[in-house]
Amino acid sequence: MATRSRIGLELKNGSVLSVYHHWDGYPEWLGRILNTHYNTRAKAAELIDGGDMSSCWSDACWETKLPVGEYGPECYSQRGEDSPPRHNADLCEYLLPEDSEEFAYVFRNGEWVCYNMNQFDDSKLPEIVEIPSAALAC
Repeated sequence: MATRSRIGLELKNGSVLSVYHHWDGYPEWLGRILNTHYNTRAKAAELIDGGDMSSCWSDACWETKLPVGEYGPECYSQRGEDSPPRHNADLCEYLLPEDSEEFAYVFRNGEWVCYNMNQFDDSKLPEIVEIPSAALAC
């Protein structure tokens, strides 16, 4: 079962450009991958430019294995789908719970922030959760 998430980049005007991320969206995996491998504004922007994805850190691109030791995003556009980034006017609009994603990440002020969208509890608003600090080696 997937842990659906959204990865966003806050732009200078406060709007958010984001993509859907299908697998392992919880902070203990995706949050640590983002902190370890996409830890600059330029790297975050490059990741988001690829559009919606199955995973941001895979050793394969659909049915093709990458060379040993190489990892990268597995974007839907790589298999011919049209899935460009989404643009939201501001962080509040980005965090609306209408997408059924369990976590939302946003790169802002030079760091990743993770929100638990409380997708399974309608009585709670999105809330910031900690991303574990230990890096993932893969």
